[in-house]
Amino acid sequence: MYQIDIMTLFDETVGDMMNESILGRAQERDILRIEAHQIRDYTLNKQKQVDNYPYGGGHGAVMQADPLYQCWKHITDTYGPGHTIYLSPAGVTFTEQHAKRLLHDYDHLILVCGHYEGIDERFIEECVDEEISIGDFVLTGGELPAMVVADAVARLVPGVLSDPECFEEESHWNGLLEYPQYSRPEEWHGRKVPPILLSGHHANIARWRRKEAIRRTRARRPDLYEKLDLSSKADQKLLREIEQEDLTEKDASLQTP
Repeated sequence: MYQIDIMTLFDETVGDMMNESILGRAQERDILRIEAHQIRDYTLNKQKQVDNYPYGGGHGAVMQADPLYQCWKHITDTYGPGHTIYLSPAGVTFTEQHAKRLLHDYDHLILVCGHYEGIDERFIEECVDEEISIGDFVLTGGELPAMVVADAVARLVPGVLSDPECFEEESHWNGLLEYPQYSRPEEWHGRKVPPILLSGHHANIARWRRKEAIRRTRARRPDLYEKLDLSSKADQKLLREIEQEDLTEKDASLQTP
């Protein structure tokens, strides 16, 4: 069973979110376990204080090392060692590849949610294995990033989703953004589902989806597009078709009064 423990000041909120829907059902089947731990429960301070003024001065407060350590120690003493991640804007930017690595290399993650001006560096030095960021921006706390990382990893655990295709065809799995998706009805507000998706011809549908994924990646994420290996004959043919379709669309737009 894959296990994720989240150290937080908002254990009820995090716990509720992580126990709903797909992840909740996976935990009921003992495929996965996600538990939120209240850091305040591990401080000796009667006021349950977990932060104090930073040495050297400055605004705000810093989460103290010892409550964090005592919470972390309870987790490791109870459930065994885990790979400890501090969610921090100073960390490495999280990607689908990181999610795959965390699933493959570890069966127990401990996610640490910071607050205020951050956490005491000494806890990071002693207990944290890596720091992860979910983007180049700052949030008021680490709970949202922790839930993002937990969800991204947990959904890859075998058995959580009904079939590997549920994530293998989605954006970022193989470097491509996902192709457009459609559902019932066939026409909505005058917009029709592409006819090929109604054809029942699975090979042609797969080819169309591949082409649209390439087209979308090139338009929206040129940084990802540059890294793609599109050297196969099939992909080269798709690229030629995309170029021709783009030219046709451009000519049509120029001719429109």
